[in-house]
Amino acid sequence: MDNRRLILLMVFLFSLFMLWDGWQKHNQPKPAVAAAADQSVPAAPANAPVPAAPGAVPVAPQGAVTAAPSTPSVEVKTDMVAAQISAQGGDLIHLELLKHAADEDKSKHFLLFDNGSEHTYLGQSGLVGEGQPNHKSVWTILPGERELRDGQDSLTVELEATTAAGAKVRKSYTFHRGSYLVDVAFQAPGAPAGSYAYFQITRDGKVKSSGYMGASTFTGPALYTEKDKFQKATFEDIEKGKAKHADKAGDGWIAMVQHYFVSAWLPAAGPNREFYTRKIGNDLYSAGVVLPLDGGKISVPLYSGPQEQDKLKTIAPGLELVVDYGWLTVIAAPLFWVLEVLHKLTGNWGWAIILLTVGIKAVFFPLSAASYKSMAKMKLVTPKLQKLKETYADDRARLNQEMMELYKREKINPLGGCLPILVQIPVFIALYWSLLGAVEMRNAPWLFWITDLSAKDPYYVLPLLMGVSMLIQTKLNPTPPDPVQAKVMLFMPILFTGMFLFFPSGLVLYWTVNNILSIAQQWQISRAIEGAK
Repeated sequence: MDNRRLILLMVFLFSLFMLWDGWQKHNQPKPAVAAAADQSVPAAPANAPVPAAPGAVPVAPQGAVTAAPSTPSVEVKTDMVAAQISAQGGDLIHLELLKHAADEDKSKHFLLFDNGSEHTYLGQSGLVGEGQPNHKSVWTILPGERELRDGQDSLTVELEATTAAGAKVRKSYTFHRGSYLVDVAFQAPGAPAGSYAYFQITRDGKVKSSGYMGASTFTGPALYTEKDKFQKATFEDIEKGKAKHADKAGDGWIAMVQHYFVSAWLPAAGPNREFYTRKIGNDLYSAGVVLPLDGGKISVPLYSGPQEQDKLKTIAPGLELVVDYGWLTVIAAPLFWVLEVLHKLTGNWGWAIILLTVGIKAVFFPLSAASYKSMAKMKLVTPKLQKLKETYADDRARLNQEMMELYKREKINPLGGCLPILVQIPVFIALYWSLLGAVEMRNAPWLFWITDLSAKDPYYVLPLLMGVSMLIQTKLNPTPPDPVQAKVMLFMPILFTGMFLFFPSGLVLYWTVNNILSIAQQWQISRAIEGAK
């Protein structure tokens, strides 16, 4: 009995340590972004106007990230986004997601791309080669529509620049109704054969705090190819020059990932391409892809929006992998798939979590029953164990021998209840990652005051109910013969309640419902065993 409780205590404390460690990393302050920083332009090999093949992209001369205050820009609005495109480089410098509220002020829209008001996050592109217009050139914004009107399916914004040889290059952004995809295209009729274009995302290394205790999801560049599959590059590895990922492929995409949202360049399969990641300034990084111009033309879609898993997998192969489930993806991904199915049936994520809890409980019912039977039997023999402790208090070896004899006579395995609980711990942690990484939970309401299942309960009602349920479970369990262990077990509900005050309310809902179901199952089994005696 002592060993079983010690193992359970160690498992719980280890789980808490993992979550606490993740919270510490998630909320670790990051260095502030410089007001202006340098960044590189993908360059051609020496003594060649354009690269003969998309080989390694060397570091090129540096330039300022932000445009001068006098640089003109154009504001664009569709049913999904509010964007701003600057004449400086023709960069996408501002992107609000109109269907998603900001983290702090829910009356505002979530800001993904930003030119320095909160942080630096830019969509950049240009042509490779000396004298070719790039994201450091000043482009002319051509007249045209700026707002997607009723009945329109798309809206195009065009810019124009001149090469050193006097040729005109046109760059366009095409926004689509009901979509976060933007087609970014170049038309360069005078470009020499073998010319290339690049598409990159430049971002600072800041990671926003989620506002509650929890593990940190991945933030940084990621890419995917059919050969090498999904790969990530941390900002730390890029800064140290240790980032390892595919650099050449005939397919694949490159992205910048953060909690709940992603932006990704998604070129079509076929042309050979080169991927690159690099540090370009103080706490500033770029991730991009170089592609050949086909007859002086190229168009690459840019996805900038939420990590909605059912939609991402239809946009590009492997794009759904940007959702970070941590190290228990093999369990978390199927759990969320079931959760999505239940949400389609109920129309509410809170009720879907409750049904998922019932389903998980049903799957583990036989294992839980074995655990509760073991506990019920232990509760019946607790007076005998206490008497043995008093009789052999000075003879530890004899005490252990008598206890084992008692377990043998009563047909009790003192460790019989450990395995079921150990099996369920990874499921709990996997569900935690599912709720943490799913943008579908963001601002998703359940009932009454629970208006965001991804955030903590604002009034701490669910954590307190969870603590009460844990206390009831403790009372149903056999009292440990050791007074110290008894006090530790009584302290556990208080400890867990304190931790769960800051957990996502969706996870607390799962744990509370699971406890209630466990109490009902344990009470029924205990009553049956006590009645049989």
